[in-house]
Amino acid sequence: MKKIDGHLHLVRSIAGFNGKGRLTPVGAGQAIWDDGTLIKLIPDGWGTDSFTAASALKVMDNNKIDKAVLLQGSLNGYQNYYSYQAIKKYPERFIGAFSVDPFTKSYMEITKRHVEKLGFRALKFEISEGGGMHGYHQTTPFRLDTDARIAKIFHYLSDFPGFTVTVDYGDFSQMSYQPEAITNLAQRYPQLDFVVCHLSFPDSNHLNRLENTLKQWQPLTNIYTDISAIQDIQGETNYPYPKCQKDVQLAKQILGAKRIIWGTDSPWSATFNSYHNLATWLEATDIFTSNELEDVMYNNALRVYFKASAVQAAKAAQDPVYKA
Repeated sequence: MKKIDGHLHLVRSIAGFNGKGRLTPVGAGQAIWDDGTLIKLIPDGWGTDSFTAASALKVMDNNKIDKAVLLQGSLNGYQNYYSYQAIKKYPERFIGAFSVDPFTKSYMEITKRHVEKLGFRALKFEISEGGGMHGYHQTTPFRLDTDARIAKIFHYLSDFPGFTVTVDYGDFSQMSYQPEAITNLAQRYPQLDFVVCHLSFPDSNHLNRLENTLKQWQPLTNIYTDISAIQDIQGETNYPYPKCQKDVQLAKQILGAKRIIWGTDSPWSATFNSYHNLATWLEATDIFTSNELEDVMYNNALRVYFKASAVQAAKAAQDPVYKA
């Protein structure tokens, strides 16, 4: 069965920044936040201070993963240009999204450069309080569906039908949690596709909360969800993750298999559970039929993200900086 990892991060240079301050690499795959918190960011054997495209391809090949979607996040620091370079060098294996902080002065210039010059057709908003923009913009909380700066970005992106907007808004306890904003945006911009990361941070002990969110999204066919890192969120290491099975079963029941995208959120998530287990756990369950599993593991990500590959390939040929 073909597989696309729908949520992967490359880390050319660790440049994390969130509510804990800056993240500094210290070797052996570890890094330390300015507040003293030490984390294991990269699994053993994947890299000491980086997780490069070459390392990612080795992991993917060892686990029979055909392609991957490269996303950005504040944990690693935005790796926009390195992701672009990887996509250009390996267009048959990678596609990706860029990220921009709308509180920077040049946010629209940055957005236009990545769309018009570099050919990106996906944008990732990492807005969570725990790991994203709400962690370092505490005095200026914002909503994706009402903030004037972000509205300007959406109005611009609406000129590019089929553009994908991927969002991580954190869990229920965080000020950044805003599933209703996704509902509003999907109605307002029907020409865009929206992907919510991590199945809206589920809790198998509070499935009513997840059900309410998914039922908001159910009529809106331009909303998808990826199921990356739900093992970390549930604190599960017991393969094949019975709590996560409950979450995904509910998502299938309400959204259907064609709106669920498998992913891992590696490299960090692969420090809690092996990449092999993250890549095979759905096959060890009876949640999906064989045809549905092909959609979740490959077809959905191909349809939502890889529709942009021809655009990015054409832009690469025009870029004087890019070197394969």
